[in-house]
Amino acid sequence: MVTMSWHVEIDEHTCIGSGMCAALLPEVFALDGAVAHPVTSSVDADETVLDAADSCPAMAITVTDGGREIGPRP
Repeated sequence: MVTMSWHVEIDEHTCIGSGMCAALLPEVFALDGAVAHPVTSSVDADETVLDAADSCPAMAITVTDGGREIGPRP
């Protein structure tokens, strides 16, 4: 069985530090001072990661799968 992984990035210039991502997925996102950052850039494919990207009020989270942007969703 092949485990799919996604790449997660947070634009530190766009992030407003709301902490919604860190509250939703503390194992993937951490709030560090005024901005959030991914704990790791490669994460297991998980719908909750997309939910975090969708819920970011600044739209600062980008999720890619094999170079194709899949989050935030339109």
